[in-house]
Amino acid sequence: MRLPELLMPRQGFIPRGGGHPQWRKSRPYHVALEDGYIRKHWAAIGAICRLNSLPFNATGERIREGGLWCVYEFEWQLDAVLFWTRFDGRWLRGTEFIYPEPPQNLPKLREPHGMKPFHPRDAR
Repeated sequence: MRLPELLMPRQGFIPRGGGHPQWRKSRPYHVALEDGYIRKHWAAIGAICRLNSLPFNATGERIREGGLWCVYEFEWQLDAVLFWTRFDGRWLRGTEFIYPEPPQNLPKLREPHGMKPFHPRDAR
Protein backbone atom coordinates (compact mmCIF):
# COMPACT_ATOMS: atom_id res chain seq x y z
CA MET A 1 0.00 0.00 0.00
CA ARG A 2 1.31 3.44 -0.89
CA LEU A 3 1.61 6.22 1.68
CA PRO A 4 -1.10 8.51 0.17
CA GLU A 5 -3.59 5.62 0.22
CA LEU A 6 -2.67 4.82 3.80
CA LEU A 7 -3.18 8.39 5.00
CA MET A 8 -6.52 8.95 3.24
CA PRO A 9 -9.48 9.51 5.58
CA ARG A 10 -11.54 6.38 6.18
CA GLN A 11 -15.27 6.72 5.56
CA GLY A 12 -17.51 6.36 8.60
CA PHE A 13 -14.75 7.30 11.05
CA ILE A 14 -15.75 10.85 11.74
CA PRO A 15 -14.47 13.18 14.47
CA ARG A 16 -16.43 13.24 17.68
CA GLY A 17 -17.59 16.80 17.12
CA GLY A 18 -17.88 19.78 19.42
CA GLY A 19 -20.25 20.36 22.24
CA HIS A 20 -18.12 19.66 25.30
CA PRO A 21 -15.10 21.61 26.61
CA GLN A 22 -13.27 18.33 27.34
CA TRP A 23 -13.26 17.39 23.63
CA ARG A 24 -10.21 19.16 22.24
CA LYS A 25 -10.17 20.21 18.59
CA SER A 26 -6.51 19.16 18.37
CA ARG A 27 -7.51 15.54 19.14
CA PRO A 28 -10.93 15.06 17.52
CA TYR A 29 -11.05 11.25 17.27
CA HIS A 30 -12.24 9.35 20.34
CA VAL A 31 -12.32 5.62 21.00
CA ALA A 32 -13.74 3.94 24.11
CA LEU A 33 -12.42 0.69 25.60
CA GLU A 34 -14.22 -1.38 28.22
CA ASP A 35 -12.79 -0.73 31.70
CA GLY A 36 -12.44 -4.39 32.70
CA TYR A 37 -10.52 -5.17 29.51
CA ILE A 38 -8.15 -2.24 30.11
CA ARG A 39 -7.46 -3.34 33.68
CA LYS A 40 -6.81 -6.94 32.62
CA HIS A 41 -4.56 -6.04 29.64
CA TRP A 42 -3.01 -2.71 30.71
CA ALA A 43 0.60 -3.81 30.19
CA ALA A 44 -0.09 -5.34 26.76
CA ILE A 45 -2.02 -2.28 25.55
CA GLY A 46 0.79 0.00 26.67
CA ALA A 47 3.47 -2.19 25.08
CA ILE A 48 1.66 -2.41 21.72
CA CYS A 49 1.02 1.33 21.67
CA ARG A 50 4.68 2.12 22.47
CA LEU A 51 5.99 -0.37 19.90
CA ASN A 52 3.78 1.16 17.18
CA SER A 53 4.09 4.81 18.30
CA LEU A 54 0.35 5.01 18.92
CA PRO A 55 -0.73 7.62 21.46
CA PHE A 56 -2.49 6.23 24.52
CA ASN A 57 -4.05 9.41 25.91
CA ALA A 58 -7.01 8.97 28.23
CA THR A 59 -9.49 11.85 28.39
CA GLY A 60 -10.63 10.87 31.89
CA GLU A 61 -14.17 10.54 30.57
CA ARG A 62 -16.18 7.46 31.60
CA ILE A 63 -19.31 6.28 29.80
CA ARG A 64 -21.82 3.88 31.33
CA GLU A 65 -23.52 2.07 28.49
CA GLY A 66 -23.69 -1.71 28.79
CA GLY A 67 -20.64 -1.50 31.06
CA LEU A 68 -18.08 1.11 31.96
CA TRP A 69 -16.08 2.52 29.03
CA CYS A 70 -12.93 4.66 29.22
CA VAL A 71 -12.32 7.19 26.43
CA TYR A 72 -9.02 7.77 24.59
CA GLU A 73 -8.30 10.67 22.22
CA PHE A 74 -6.30 10.84 18.99
CA GLU A 75 -5.03 13.58 16.72
CA TRP A 76 -4.83 11.38 13.61
CA GLN A 77 -7.68 9.31 12.25
CA LEU A 78 -5.39 6.42 11.24
CA ASP A 79 -4.02 6.11 14.80
CA ALA A 80 -7.56 6.03 16.19
CA VAL A 81 -8.73 3.46 13.61
CA LEU A 82 -5.75 1.19 14.31
CA PHE A 83 -6.37 1.44 18.08
CA TRP A 84 -10.13 0.88 17.62
CA THR A 85 -9.56 -2.16 15.41
CA ARG A 86 -6.83 -3.80 17.48
CA PHE A 87 -8.52 -3.46 20.87
CA ASP A 88 -12.16 -3.95 19.79
CA GLY A 89 -13.07 -0.46 20.96
CA ARG A 90 -16.16 1.66 20.36
CA TRP A 91 -16.02 4.69 18.07
CA LEU A 92 -17.61 7.84 19.49
CA ARG A 93 -19.60 10.56 17.80
CA GLY A 94 -20.89 13.02 20.32
CA THR A 95 -22.12 10.94 23.25
CA GLU A 96 -23.10 7.88 21.20
CA PHE A 97 -21.22 4.80 20.09
CA ILE A 98 -21.24 4.28 16.34
CA TYR A 99 -20.31 1.08 14.55
CA PRO A 100 -18.55 1.76 11.23
CA GLU A 101 -17.41 -1.08 9.00
CA PRO A 102 -13.78 -2.02 9.63
CA PRO A 103 -11.66 -0.70 6.76
CA GLN A 104 -9.91 -3.03 4.34
CA ASN A 105 -6.13 -3.03 3.89
CA LEU A 106 -5.20 -1.58 7.27
CA PRO A 107 -1.58 -2.10 8.24
CA LYS A 108 -1.05 -4.67 10.98
CA LEU A 109 0.29 -3.45 14.29
CA ARG A 110 3.50 -5.03 15.50
CA GLU A 111 3.14 -7.21 18.59
CA PRO A 112 5.73 -7.63 21.35
CA HIS A 113 7.49 -11.01 21.23
CA GLY A 114 5.90 -13.73 23.34
CA MET A 115 2.53 -12.01 23.65
CA LYS A 116 -0.65 -14.09 23.44
CA PRO A 117 -2.58 -13.33 20.21
CA PHE A 118 -5.58 -11.05 20.71
CA HIS A 119 -9.09 -12.37 20.28
CA PRO A 120 -12.13 -10.02 20.61
CA ARG A 121 -13.86 -12.63 22.80
CA ASP A 122 -11.22 -11.90 25.46
CA ALA A 123 -12.25 -8.24 25.53
CA ARG A 124 -15.57 -8.99 27.16
